[in-house]
Amino acid sequence: MKIQKLIVPALSLSLLLPAAGAFAATPATATPTVSTKAADLRSGLDYLLSEHFALAVVAMTKAYEGAPDAKQAYDALDQNALDMQPAIEAIYGKAGAAEFERIFRAHNKYTDNLVKATKMDNKAAIKKAEAQVQSFVDEFSKFLATATEGKLPQKAAAQALRLHEDQVQDVFEKYVAGDYTGAYAEYREGFATMFTVSKALSGAIVAQNPAKFNNGSVDTPAADLRSALNQLAAEHFALSVLQMQKQYDGDSKDSAALIKAEAGNTAAFKKAITSIYGAEGGNQFEKIWVTNHIKAQSDYVTALKKGDKTSLQAVKDRITDFTTEFSTFLGAATANNLPAAAAKKALVAHEDQVQMVIDNYAAKKYEAAYKADREGFKTMFGIGEALGGAIVKQYPAKFKMAAAAPMPAKPADASMMKVWMKLNSKQLKVGDKMTMMDTMPMVKNGTTYIPLRYLAEGIGAKVAWNKAAGQVTVMAGKDTMKFWVGKNTVDVNGKTQKIEAVSMVDSNGRTMVPLRSITELLGWDVKWNKSTGEITLTKSM
Repeated sequence: MKIQKLIVPALSLSLLLPAAGAFAATPATATPTVSTKAADLRSGLDYLLSEHFALAVVAMTKAYEGAPDAKQAYDALDQNALDMQPAIEAIYGKAGAAEFERIFRAHNKYTDNLVKATKMDNKAAIKKAEAQVQSFVDEFSKFLATATEGKLPQKAAAQALRLHEDQVQDVFEKYVAGDYTGAYAEYREGFATMFTVSKALSGAIVAQNPAKFNNGSVDTPAADLRSALNQLAAEHFALSVLQMQKQYDGDSKDSAALIKAEAGNTAAFKKAITSIYGAEGGNQFEKIWVTNHIKAQSDYVTALKKGDKTSLQAVKDRITDFTTEFSTFLGAATANNLPAAAAKKALVAHEDQVQMVIDNYAAKKYEAAYKADREGFKTMFGIGEALGGAIVKQYPAKFKMAAAAPMPAKPADASMMKVWMKLNSKQLKVGDKMTMMDTMPMVKNGTTYIPLRYLAEGIGAKVAWNKAAGQVTVMAGKDTMKFWVGKNTVDVNGKTQKIEAVSMVDSNGRTMVPLRSITELLGWDVKWNKSTGEITLTKSM
């Protein structure tokens, strides 16, 4: 295989939480490595937080179904919380760890309460459970801010926690509604969020305790690569195990949606490999990865369910061929910085753990299945360190920290503002910063409406509300606009104009305005993706 010149991987995740000063300065002359105390902390939080998300979704959906392994799924989720304690205690002592345990374990119970209330269609109980979840967001964000001495501000922590809880609930709600494709698309978004949270939290801890981490940094290019590979490998394991269980149970629609999600993970993995080793390397990866790995795992379930020992052995032989072929690929691609023998040992362990999960699941040994599941998930975090370490060693110049440069008076991309929203989603992205709204864009009578306050405040405008007059005033620079609820008119700098539809107040008490009208008045370009419901607004500033 011809290895093309390395392109720095576009794998790093955008930082969700604005923790100023969270990342220590690493000298540009230092030898790049994925294995530092700071990177280890980040990777450890990658593991624990992403596993929490994956197990929370499984525990909630299994409980809703009344599945025979629902208790074991919840027990695994609870054990994940307990397993976070040693890391917390090492930094914040026994008292800090005990307080962490009290708050964090309780919130697992709150989501369980939400499942039970949803299953009974008990509106009052649902509202109570949602209030409990919000109390967790408030209390835990305060704990994190206090523990990190403000390095992770409470407002930022609360914002991230609320986003996480909303994503878990969105997956569950779509699942309950039978929208499995939507549920697992949201699952992938929520899973990715946990890696941005781990980066922010680990950055705050390192900034608070620089000496404990050798004055290192969690956001070096090498640490970013390790974390991104962690995410891809762990997501692969989680989706594969869940898909195999659903296939074994005969949940064809759920299984099909998971196969689609797996394809998304494979595409992301291929993109990462391509960014390093070019299109040829990416194509070779995909062929090996899919044929005797992804497809073989599905064929394994089919043979297991039929009790066909001959077919089962044939599939195992294919999987063995995969471990040989893929380890050879990795050894060649990394110029033996990741030796083929070491890669094969790790791949064989991975495949054995996947098979152990489904074998125990089929035998109804659920406790053993979840034990193997957790061990297998954890194993994937060695991938980031091993493969990432080999790549960094292979191309050290590409992963050196850039020398500090004078801050420009204006960011290079300051001339363009970008805002992203999505129908039936509370997520709002302004530039690279993701926040949560308490309402969401909607379509009514053929008109798309967006929440005015969040759009305006997101772009730096000021908003005033006159309840008696039903009037909203938006002040953006030298321009002033006034909207009236129930009217299809707007006042722009003293001049009245008609808009396409009346402004209104939604069930959350937010003023909603017609998308097309407000963006035209503000001079924004609009891109509308009808199939996904995504709304992207851009404007030269």
